[in-house]
Amino acid sequence: MRNRAKCKLCNSIIESFHPSDYVICKCGEISVDGGEAFKCAAKEWSNFLRVDDEGNEIIVTISNDKAETEYVSNLSKPKKEDLVKMLDDMIANIENLPPKGLESSVNHYDLLSCLLLLSSIFKAED
Repeated sequence: MRNRAKCKLCNSIIESFHPSDYVICKCGEISVDGGEAFKCAAKEWSNFLRVDDEGNEIIVTISNDKAETEYVSNLSKPKKEDLVKMLDDMIANIENLPPKGLESSVNHYDLLSCLLLLSSIFKAED
């Protein structure tokens, strides 16, 4: 299963493809991170749906266990240094593309992912 989710507020379906791919929905309510690690966060979990490989929406259940709550709260507010590392990883991945890959166009999804990450870095607390 892929690391995909749907926001009930803006109806965005977002997906994290690799370990340093932090993706936020259009309205900023939910996010996914970590590719196959299945990390995710939400301001309000009732607005978060998992999306399986066939496009089915899955309602998630959140435990009130203290340890899990702390883990979730850490994910919802990534540290600035973690966001900068994600940006550095993104740059390194692009620099390691073969020459033909560097010549290909950037689509709006790629640009949006980069801009959202930069915005998160500027808004993050140290």
